[in-house]
Amino acid sequence: MNLFRLVADLMHLASILILLLKMQKTRSVAGISFKTQALYASVFLTRYTDLFTNFQSLYNTTMKVFFIASSLYIVYLMKFKFKATNDPRLDTFKVQYVVGGASALALIANYAFTVQEVLWTFSIYLEAVAILPQLFMLTKTGEAEVITTHYLFALGTYRGLYLINWIYRYWTEYYVDWIVWIAGAVQTGLYCDFFYIYFTKVLKGAKFELPQ
Repeated sequence: MNLFRLVADLMHLASILILLLKMQKTRSVAGISFKTQALYASVFLTRYTDLFTNFQSLYNTTMKVFFIASSLYIVYLMKFKFKATNDPRLDTFKVQYVVGGASALALIANYAFTVQEVLWTFSIYLEAVAILPQLFMLTKTGEAEVITTHYLFALGTYRGLYLINWIYRYWTEYYVDWIVWIAGAVQTGLYCDFFYIYFTKVLKGAKFELPQ
C-alpha cells in the first residue's frame, strides 16, 4: 500500500458512490450503460474468486466484498428497479467482441494455466475495455449529465493513479506485472478524449458535449 494506490482506491469508491447517488437522486439510469455495468460486475466476480480462500487483510477483503456487492446492486437497479428509465436503443455496443477477446487473451497470455489464474487474467483484460459501451453511448447521445461526467472522471482518475502506483512500486520494490501494466495503460488511454472535454468544459460550468 502507498499513497497513490490508496487515493486510487478512494477514487474508485467515489465513482461507484457517485453513480449510486445519481440513480437514487434522479430515480433514473438514463445516460448510464447497462452493458458497461454488467461488464464491471463480471470483472469483480471473476477477479475475486479467492475471496474466501486468500485472506490478506481486512482492508483487502472489505474492498472485494464492496466491489462485488455494489456492482451487482447497480445491475439490479438498472435491470429491475429503474428499468423503465433505461433506453437499450442507445446502449448498442457489441460487448460479445470484448468478452470474446478478453477470454481468448486470458487463455493465451496468463501467468499460470489454472482456473483461478485464467479467470483473474480475464478480469484484467475485460476491465481494460469495460468502459467502451459507456463511451460509445456518449458518442451516440453527444452529451451527458454533469453527475455522469463526474462518475466517469472519478473512474478514469482511479486508473490513472494506478499507473503512477505501478511506476512507484517499480522504483521502490522492483515490481513488474506486464499483463496488469499493459491492460491498465490501454484502459487509461481510453479516457483521454473524455478528460480533455471534462477539463475544458465541465469544470468551467459548461455542458458536456462531444464535438460535432
